[in-house]
Amino acid sequence: MKVLAAVKRVVDFNVKVRVNADHSGVDLANVKMALNPFCEIAVEEALRLKEQGIATEVVVVSVGPNAAQEQLRTALALGADRAILVESADELNSLAVAKLLKAVVEKEQPQLVILGKQTIDSDNNQTGQMLGALTGYAQGTFASKVEVAGDKVNVTREIDGGLQTVALALPAIVTTDLRLNEPRYASLPSIMKAKKKPLDVVTPDALGVSTASTVKTLKVEAPAARQAGIKVKSVAELVEKLKNEAKVI
Repeated sequence: MKVLAAVKRVVDFNVKVRVNADHSGVDLANVKMALNPFCEIAVEEALRLKEQGIATEVVVVSVGPNAAQEQLRTALALGADRAILVESADELNSLAVAKLLKAVVEKEQPQLVILGKQTIDSDNNQTGQMLGALTGYAQGTFASKVEVAGDKVNVTREIDGGLQTVALALPAIVTTDLRLNEPRYASLPSIMKAKKKPLDVVTPDALGVSTASTVKTLKVEAPAARQAGIKVKSVAELVEKLKNEAKVI
């Protein structure tokens, strides 16, 4: 069974992001970039399926600039077999990424596609669901447990009421939640070996996909600074402030 894991290059979660002076987007100059945390979980799950003897090949794919090869090499160092970069310097929305991934899926024909449920930069939580709609594959989102059984994959997913388990016929698409697993670290020998693993670079045009977007970012602003809280001496004072200052009651 071939497993395809999609990953994205994002600003490292430890970095405090800043908005450009012209409010056109986030300032990425000299900022540390990394694998999206949810994508790390997707790669880890794919690797565990291979270690269990269920998957025979793990392919990682990313859509983004040429610099995203760094994150693909990281995934290769973790244990993936080969990588594909769909190179585009444009700011792509979720639908454009889903269309590009669909083209890769049609070419690679994986039995299981694993993605992070969302990325920490856009936080859209859309690509996995859109890919499912475009491919017609069954999908299990917000997975906290994945079990492959024959020609089905059982996905335990987190919902408002607790946990729900769905049985999906393969091929299928799964998006990962935080509690699915704990990603591993790459060893130095693995990092060295990853430099020799195959990494193919293709373009949207080569895949026959148009990435023209109907969505335009008008302005990006940092969230307003939160005001410091205050202490009150009595319930009466609290009610008075909620009524006259906060005006919530």
